[in-house]
Parts: sequence; C-alpha cells; structure tokens
Amino acid sequence: MSKFTQLKKEAYDANIDLVNKGLVIHTFGNVSVADRDNEVIAIKPSGVDYEVLAPEDIVIVDLENNIVEGDLRPSSDTKTHTLLYRNFKKIGSVVHTHSTYAVAWAQAVKPIPVLGTTHADHLPFDIPVTEIMSDEMIKGDYEEETGNQIINAFSDLSYEEIEMVLVACHGPFTWGATAKKAVHNAHILEELAKLAMFTLQINPDVKKLKESLIEKHYQRKHGKDSYYGQK
Repeated sequence: MSKFTQLKKEAYDANIDLVNKGLVIHTFGNVSVADRDNEVIAIKPSGVDYEVLAPEDIVIVDLENNIVEGDLRPSSDTKTHTLLYRNFKKIGSVVHTHSTYAVAWAQAVKPIPVLGTTHADHLPFDIPVTEIMSDEMIKGDYEEETGNQIINAFSDLSYEEIEMVLVACHGPFTWGATAKKAVHNAHILEELAKLAMFTLQINPDVKKLKESLIEKHYQRKHGKDSYYGQK
C-alpha cells in the first residue's frame, strides 16, 4: 500500500466536496492537499471528470512539480498550487474553482467589497483581485505566473488573514490550514460574491459597510472575546 493513501483520500474527498457544494462542474477546478513533512502535495489529475474520479487517480507531486506517485498527469494548475505552498508556508490546502459569481467578479477585475455583515462575519476586508497578467507573463510559464499574480497581490496583505483571492480575468483561489477549511473558504467566497453582485444591482450607489459594524461582526465570531456559537 502507498504511504500516501490517506493523503490521496483526503484530496479526493475535498474535490468531491466541491461538487457537492455546487462549486464545480465537469472537469473545472481542483483541490490539493499538502503533506509538509514529506514536502509533497496530492492533487486532482488534469481533465478527469468528477463523475469518474477515484481516490487512486489523485497524483502525488513534490513542491518542485515532479511526479512522485501516480499514473495520470496532475492538474494543469499544479505549478500555481506549488508556488503558493512554497511562499505561504502555513497553508495545508489550496482550492481553485470556476464558480459562477466569483468568476464574474474576477472577469470584471473588481475586488469584492464588504457591503454587509454576512461578509464581515467571515472577513473584515475586501476580497482582493490581482493585476491583469502582462503579455510577458502570459508568454512565460503561465501557471507559475498565475501564482506570481497571487503572491504580488499579497505583497502588503496577510495570507493568514485573507485566505482567498480573485485572479483577474480567471477565477478564485482559496487556501487554508486544512482541506476542509480551504473548501469552506471557496464556498464562502462564492456566496459573498453572489450577495455583493445582487446588492449592487439593487443599489449601485450602496456604500461600504461602516467600520464599526465590520469590527463588531468579525470580532464577535473571531476575536479573543468572541461569543458566537458553543463553547
């Protein structure tokens, strides 16, 4: 038995969770899960439909993009994932989807503003969008440059505080300490994108939520004196 069997199963389950949450269709999107001790990741194979995906199809790749185990080619986005793992040292999983509303914001090249308390409950910041990729980057190592777009967008942001981003003209990436958290972030991002779009359709002149409400709602769930939920 492979020593990566459990890692493959975790990555498989996370990829199927994207389907169950309505975040992917056909072959779109992927989840990777890291084994930091062995410096490898488990990632969905390229172009394999979720309906036929099996745990044994998951590919093990090291952080320099070399296949360690697997008969299939890893996701075409693998170099984006591995670059994020190399730079965001505390993350354990990366998710990429083409979910409808988040992609719409990415295609519009607009950050998602904090317009209400639902957003503030999860994140006290706008969801950032990268710069549009330059022609030079497009002609280079495209998937690695996609990762560089994200790294550049976080030059003055904390990847630990903001676990999601919109890649301009492309789509969303999220991450987290675990696969469960990274998929959760992808689900939350899609819902916040949807709410923001509808809000701006109803009132294009709506103002960003005031800071006192942002602070209140974020801190009551995530602050040191949080009181949301059960102890």
